[in-house]
Amino acid sequence: MKRSTLYIFGILLLTAAGGCSVQKKCPAPELNLPAQIVAGRTDSLTIGDLAWWEVYTDTTLCRLIGRTLDRNRNMQSAEARIRQLEELYRVSKAARLPSLGGLVLADNETNDYYGEAHKSDAEFSVKATLSWEADLWGSLRWAKRKGAAEYLASVEAARALQMTLIAEVATAYFELTALDHELDVVRRTVETRQESMRQARLRFEGGLTSETAYQQAKVELASASALIPDLELKIAQKENQISVLAGGYPARVTRSKMNMNVTMPDSLAVGLPSTLLQRRPDVRQSEQNLKAAMAAAGMAYADRFPRLTISLTGGLENDALKGLIESPFSYAVGNLTAPLFAFGSKRAKYRAALAGYEQARLAYEQKVLEVFREVNDAVVAYRNMRRTAELKFNLKEAARQYVVLAKLQYINGVIRYIDVLDAQRKFFDAQVEESKAVRNEHLALVGLYKALGGGWDTPEREKKG
Repeated sequence: MKRSTLYIFGILLLTAAGGCSVQKKCPAPELNLPAQIVAGRTDSLTIGDLAWWEVYTDTTLCRLIGRTLDRNRNMQSAEARIRQLEELYRVSKAARLPSLGGLVLADNETNDYYGEAHKSDAEFSVKATLSWEADLWGSLRWAKRKGAAEYLASVEAARALQMTLIAEVATAYFELTALDHELDVVRRTVETRQESMRQARLRFEGGLTSETAYQQAKVELASASALIPDLELKIAQKENQISVLAGGYPARVTRSKMNMNVTMPDSLAVGLPSTLLQRRPDVRQSEQNLKAAMAAAGMAYADRFPRLTISLTGGLENDALKGLIESPFSYAVGNLTAPLFAFGSKRAKYRAALAGYEQARLAYEQKVLEVFREVNDAVVAYRNMRRTAELKFNLKEAARQYVVLAKLQYINGVIRYIDVLDAQRKFFDAQVEESKAVRNEHLALVGLYKALGGGWDTPEREKKG
């Protein structure tokens, strides 16, 4: 009894030593996180904590996002991947438990050996086998950890995909509404220039002006009209992109008009470094990949040592059905399987697994660095897009006033008609630039929200509209 206790204690000690050996060979990532996500910002809250339907208040956009999350094929594939790895994780957990198998056998063997009489050997049996592998070196335990990490990584991958899909839909939607607004500006400009050309023709035909002003008016009209087909093409392509994202065939997309009077805050909360890593599902996915790589190294380490399998078989066996019920049997077997000479392949697999862990560790560290870069870029982009939108609005208003004054001066004979056309051209360009600036302001918000890990929360069904 004492010897058995010492033997069991020795096995447990060796198993623990094996786990410690793997962990020593797999150092933790070196992050050295900064004190602040953005220099000079110590926000305790983050916009990433807001649900996407609270950030994007356009009800049409919210319905579009909800439909995308329900129907997008990549999202459905990611959810199927989660279900697959969940079942595989159950397989890895079940491997640590005993397995029970059964066998019902009926055979008849005939022998006609040289020099001997013909023999017929029948056998009938009903057997049950209970087997269990002793996890001496932690191979099954590591396999379970690997399965759990891969399953959790798939969950985080689906969340990261949802975060990306929401950003893609919002980006495409704001680009589409901006194209709509730009097309409206162009069409209004075309109408204005048609009237200007008509008046220029009348003045030219009446001898009030030279043909140069008339031809210049025709040039301005043609240049504005030429923009319409390209804008209509871009609008159709953007609608097709959104339709496919939402899991449908190309079709017209219902949308609202761009709000040119929207006022966004000058700055948004970005949170703390620790909250950033918790919010970003792609970072957590990379962390789970790291854990899976460590578990793979543990499995490769344990594979170098013997495996002990214990099985117990019992049942009924006889050479005739008549006496089968009265012929019980049983036997127990312990199999110790050990690699004797594998030409260093086991050690090589272990070293390869350690190298795989090193790759996963460096990938995780790189992911963290990239996340902080993305947030810093997004903060700068949002701040500058806010300033640009304000300046473009001022430019448009100044250009509008310039057109009014130019027309008055032309009527009073102070300037030439070509100067009026130049003022109108500047006003047209200012309107287009303002539309793009407002679009970029929305896109900057989308980029910042995504960079901070916002968008993977699951809304309630009624929230989707």
